[in-house]
Amino acid sequence: MGKRLIHQRRGRGNPPHRVASHRFKDKIQYRAYDNIEKEGSLKGIVTDIIHDPARTAPIAKVKFENGEQKFILAPESIQVNDEIECGISAPISFGNTLPLAEIPEGTPVYNIENTPGDGGRFVRSSGTYASLITHDSDKAVIELPSGELKSFNPKCRASIGIVAGGGRKEKPFLKAGNRWHLLKAKGKKMMTVRGVAMNAVDHPHGGGNRQHPGRPTTISRHAPPGRKVGSIAASRTGKRR
Repeated sequence: MGKRLIHQRRGRGNPPHRVASHRFKDKIQYRAYDNIEKEGSLKGIVTDIIHDPARTAPIAKVKFENGEQKFILAPESIQVNDEIECGISAPISFGNTLPLAEIPEGTPVYNIENTPGDGGRFVRSSGTYASLITHDSDKAVIELPSGELKSFNPKCRASIGIVAGGGRKEKPFLKAGNRWHLLKAKGKKMMTVRGVAMNAVDHPHGGGNRQHPGRPTTISRHAPPGRKVGSIAASRTGKRR
């Protein structure tokens, strides 16, 4: 009888595979979408820029004029004591948050909401940004960093600019220990064993008189957990020509 697959064991969320909660400084979400933002704008001052161990981008602490304090994803070129605004009448400048309907076409944006009021879901990694392609009466089309075009509700909010921390991948790790500590902060394991190198009882790709999967590596999204390995729900495979 075989054992559970590696990603099955990690997916259970046991302590060895769980991200330490103290590494997250705060949930990085937009403030509640209230009448202040729907009818005008709310100003805030950046009081501090700090490192969040569980994220790839730095975060900024903002104190709003109504006394509320929030953490936001820091855009490039932001500094302490800079002023930002949130709301429908906020100017088009780096760090400001507006609904997509109020942002001009071609503007770089980040931390885009999937549904109005959810706090931001897309384009949150360091150095990334999306481009607002076009507006319509019922949708706003955005080109994501992957090149995919996605439609959003025009009432969804987004921040203007580029997420700070770009270029972090250009610095080499030099030592395996450095990479181990990086992945440790994110609850990941560095070393992995190829499925084809395992025995047949340990992995669907294991066994055989040479290292080969022995079956197609594309698998249905609805496959059982013990079989769901390889290219899961792949729309296509092979080299693009």
